[in-house]
Amino acid sequence: MDLYEKNGNILYILNVLKKYSDADHMLSVTEIQRKIKEIYNVKIDPRTIRRNINLLKYKLDYDISTRDDNGKGYYLNRDPETDFEPGEVRAILDNFSYANYIVPSIAKNIIKKCKNIQTIYENEKLKDYHIYANDSKTENVEVIKNIEDISESIFKHKKIEFEYWKYAITDKLEKKIVSTPIVSPYAIVYSKQEFYLIGIKEGQVDFYNYRIDRMKNIEILEDNISIKKNKNEIQDFAESSTEMFGGKKEEIEAICHIGLLDSIFETFGRNVTIEKKQDDEEYFKLLVDTNTLGFKMWAMRNIDLVEVKRPNGLRNEMQEVIKSAMKRYEI
Repeated sequence: MDLYEKNGNILYILNVLKKYSDADHMLSVTEIQRKIKEIYNVKIDPRTIRRNINLLKYKLDYDISTRDDNGKGYYLNRDPETDFEPGEVRAILDNFSYANYIVPSIAKNIIKKCKNIQTIYENEKLKDYHIYANDSKTENVEVIKNIEDISESIFKHKKIEFEYWKYAITDKLEKKIVSTPIVSPYAIVYSKQEFYLIGIKEGQVDFYNYRIDRMKNIEILEDNISIKKNKNEIQDFAESSTEMFGGKKEEIEAICHIGLLDSIFETFGRNVTIEKKQDDEEYFKLLVDTNTLGFKMWAMRNIDLVEVKRPNGLRNEMQEVIKSAMKRYEI
């Protein structure tokens, strides 16, 4: 056995315990020895295996159950402080598999990494794992790097510049760079399977949301962020950004169908007021502080179940939209 193999003994043993052992699959010294030979083509004598397991357990604080503990064999216990539970790994897999902000190839790599931290027995339950999703995922491979760059710029209090694109119809449907803004970044938020940057565009003073999957070629500038915003101001904007449309919060009153109750809590959170209508059990009054454009977009999607009562400006906008739509559908 050469020096490298000898020095690697403890890692061979640890990797075998991580991958092939748990409380339902204990390994004897002979089985550990055989696994190491199969995987690494290295032969380790039983005394070396026992000595290294004791080193892992008593000097390096790995939670290893031994024959002295259980009377059967060796296995590595999951550390609740650092190791994911199987259900947590599954939640991570589903999140990256179905999130729109990440391209399929990167999602597959993340899934592979997650599987590598599990035992073969846990991965056996995922052997038929399949992604059932439409083709709405982004094609922007820079999203993960964008998040890293934005996080760094926020930490360093530096402005950023980037290309921002949207879909456009020319001779065909294509992506078009619509601006290259300089932005002071303040926070990253996650909403409806998308990441957004909360920032202030150069020359302006109000917050704005930018879809991170529509950002390309981010450059961290030398210029420091000049407009200071505290956490409460950022949180207030994030909480008022219905449908990720920013703007000044305003109290909105609407009459809503009972079937929208779940949607209201999912969209606006629990900081809303719900009042029953005495004369109609199917409808209730909603009071919510949010931005009018975001509420308008939500109300339009539920037009047959929502009536905006105030503010008058928003009610008038809704009336004009409905009148215009009715004209389009006249026979």
